[in-house]
Amino acid sequence: MRKIILAAAIATSALGLTACGGNAETETDETVQAMGEQAEEAGEDIANTTEAAVEDVEAAADEAADTAVKTADEIGNDALDVVNDAEEAGAE
Repeated sequence: MRKIILAAAIATSALGLTACGGNAETETDETVQAMGEQAEEAGEDIANTTEAAVEDVEAAADEAADTAVKTADEIGNDALDVVNDAEEAGAE
């Protein structure tokens, strides 16, 4: 976002300065092209950052799901132990 704002400010300054010269059209085209390239780079940066964030969220969700399954298994095992202990106590 900063790159786009900076590019716009540079473009505005460049347009103001080049308006007095004979090469205004050429310099304006170059400025517009540079701004387009910067906008494209910013878009790629945003896409890469978004992709990395999605991967991080997916990894965290997978880890949380694994922990929940382990916890559920542990609770089940503990309950089974209680039942077995109760059966043993009743048999004695």
